[in-house]
Amino acid sequence: MEIGIVRPVSITNEMRTAYLSYAMSVIVSRALPDARDGLKPVQRRILYGMWDMGFRSNQPYKKSARIVGDVLGKMHPHGDSAVYDALARMAQPWSMRYPLIDGQGNFGSIDGDPPAAMRYTEARLAPIAEELLSEIDKDTVDFRDNFDGSYREPVVLPAILPNLLLNGASGIAVGMATNIPPHNLGELCDAISYLIDHPEATVEELMEIIPGPDFPTAGLILGTEGILAAYSTGRGQITLRAKTHIEEAGRGAYMIVVTELPYQVNKARLQERIAELVKDRKIEGIRDVRDESDRNGMRLVILLKQDAQPKKVLNALYKHTQMQTTFGINMLALVEHGRQPRVLTLKRLLQEYINHRQEVIRRRTEFDLARARERAHILEGLKIALDNLDAVIQTIRDSRTAESARNNLMRNFSLTERQAQAILELQLRRLAALERQKIEEEYREVIKLIAELEDILANPRKVLHLIKEDLSRLKEKYGDPRRTRIIPDVTGEVSDEDLIPDVRVMITLTDRGYIKRQLPDAYRTQRRGGRGIKGMLTREQDIVRHLLTCNSLDNLLFFTDRGKVYQIKAHEVPDSSRTAKGLPLVNLVSLEPGEQVTSMLAVREFDAEYLVMATVRGKIKRTQLREYSQVRSNGLIAIGLEEGDVLGWVRVSHGHEDILLTTARGQTLRFEQSEVRPMGRPATGVIGINLAEGDRVVSMDLAEEGADLLVVTARGIGKRTALSEYPLKGRATGGVITIKLRNETDEVAAAAVVREHSLLTFITTGGMVMRTSASEISRLGRATQGVTVVNVASGDRVAALSVEDPDENGNGNGAAPTLIDPMG
Repeated sequence: MEIGIVRPVSITNEMRTAYLSYAMSVIVSRALPDARDGLKPVQRRILYGMWDMGFRSNQPYKKSARIVGDVLGKMHPHGDSAVYDALARMAQPWSMRYPLIDGQGNFGSIDGDPPAAMRYTEARLAPIAEELLSEIDKDTVDFRDNFDGSYREPVVLPAILPNLLLNGASGIAVGMATNIPPHNLGELCDAISYLIDHPEATVEELMEIIPGPDFPTAGLILGTEGILAAYSTGRGQITLRAKTHIEEAGRGAYMIVVTELPYQVNKARLQERIAELVKDRKIEGIRDVRDESDRNGMRLVILLKQDAQPKKVLNALYKHTQMQTTFGINMLALVEHGRQPRVLTLKRLLQEYINHRQEVIRRRTEFDLARARERAHILEGLKIALDNLDAVIQTIRDSRTAESARNNLMRNFSLTERQAQAILELQLRRLAALERQKIEEEYREVIKLIAELEDILANPRKVLHLIKEDLSRLKEKYGDPRRTRIIPDVTGEVSDEDLIPDVRVMITLTDRGYIKRQLPDAYRTQRRGGRGIKGMLTREQDIVRHLLTCNSLDNLLFFTDRGKVYQIKAHEVPDSSRTAKGLPLVNLVSLEPGEQVTSMLAVREFDAEYLVMATVRGKIKRTQLREYSQVRSNGLIAIGLEEGDVLGWVRVSHGHEDILLTTARGQTLRFEQSEVRPMGRPATGVIGINLAEGDRVVSMDLAEEGADLLVVTARGIGKRTALSEYPLKGRATGGVITIKLRNETDEVAAAAVVREHSLLTFITTGGMVMRTSASEISRLGRATQGVTVVNVASGDRVAALSVEDPDENGNGNGAAPTLIDPMG
């Protein structure tokens, strides 16, 4: 008895090795598509099996069970359900943008119905699938042995069709997954052709040709940011929305009609989900849901109650159901001859197709060239025989056997064995004069073909031209219009703003970072000199730093002492009572430890031209507003700051308003905005005002025609002065006096551009809030002291000021307000 060798093995190493082997097998041989033909192994085996059996698009349908059995028996060492499921999916027009299999029978439905058993359905290759397989018999791709070595299967298909991006792919491997959306054939063909002509093309240039995915179920894509991210990095997230319209249902009611759904959404489950939400009272206003889809297309009807608002119900459906979904793009595919999984950009995916086609065309050309040279060789021998016909015939007649005749021909006429054999097989009818002429014409054509094929191999540009010709033919033969419509500049997320009223609100933020939202009418308007009412119970040594009146649907931009900006919606700030302290801002935005908000701004739409910023040390900067329209959750760099400087004020500008800078010691500088050139987000800006020793900027605002500059000190002394009294000076000068301070302990706390009808809201460090009209405050000259505006208690001081325009009723519901953020 032979005793085996016992070898100690670490179970950790053994498990790691075994698991890695399993993982790579799943990654390479099952779950991920090859970047060259866009197919997983099971799909490739099904298509090649049907091609090999002759189940072409011009042949009768064959039972699916026959196809599945042949694929299992020859190539795919897995279960029959895996093969049939893959076959059925390639025949479903709601799953594949361009179905590769032409199915007959029940292959399922968009409602989630499963396909009929394989013994009932029939299939054959779709015409477009043959574009993946044509040329496979010309040694264009490598073949390998099947699982038992009894059959040869292709490693990859020649794939004239750019199938990976065309039909997309999804799969979960071990430790990685892929989710590639489908695209439009015409756009793909044009983009590949453009990339061939412009190898240095950028993703942005390619996106002008391929604006985004094109799903088989159509629908809408909201926004292009996710598409750009996916095409640039290989990963991104896009928002898909159902296509709907509103129709009258009679008796004053309406109905919402859904005609297109997001990709991979089950219509029947959607209908059930809507019914559940109505039953649970999570969506109000829906009376009934019925499916009126037929062979002419989808029609899911949502009947509304008479008092329901269609837009509000529709927004609720987008928010709570799969009528709006997200599609996470992860363009992971196998590269390097199907051995390495990589996340690929759009350009890399297109280039992988081009590289594969170059290799296929090279191998095809070499195959055709070898056959042409072989035929030319034979024809040269036939020409020799025809030129020496009598001698050839005599040689054959004098030979005792066919073998001796072949050897005699080779010796007497310097022929090769193949040429001699071709002469022996020459039919007598080919000796006719006309047939001899055909041989000579064929020889000339073959020589011409050889020259063309050699030229292709010698000239890579010819190969690229052939790729473009193939793409042009594909587009003309199979191209169709785009189905999915892309709506630009829409975030797509249905947030609470679509479901809540758009009302005027007041936002307050303390020095310790407590923020709250309340209605402005919580504070009554008072006359000048009022003491105000209690606005917030603040923690010990906490003061209100920022006050802003805006609409509940406005975007709030928070600018910090570190030069960063964060963004939320105003309605996302918790609603609190007048005396509540609010919620820490860190619960709403990702502030870094120790980071402090120094300016707060409300923006309705990002359609104005610029943001103008000013720092405490007098730096000024101008940047285009759209650069701040999409602020990440962890913030963006808003301005580069020098050591010790702080960003204090930000204003929305159209680019022509004069800039006003006011200092704590009562100086104001007015200069033209054109003196500050537009800069990028990380820029530090330029000198705005020359500050005296110990002075600092306390306000920056933009001048308006016919307006006044309101100045208020920490002790509540203030006044209005016409802007016409402030002369234009050059940037980086000292400015002119704007108010005479009554004593050395007082200083300017805030300044703002106001009009006669402006509503002002003052808040003190102690939390007292007072609202008044600008008309209540005296208009005085620049060099005067001012009057009491806020009756500040001992030890208290003015901390913040908000300016807004009233509506027709005198309430603060007009234009977006101006925020003053004093640093004192």
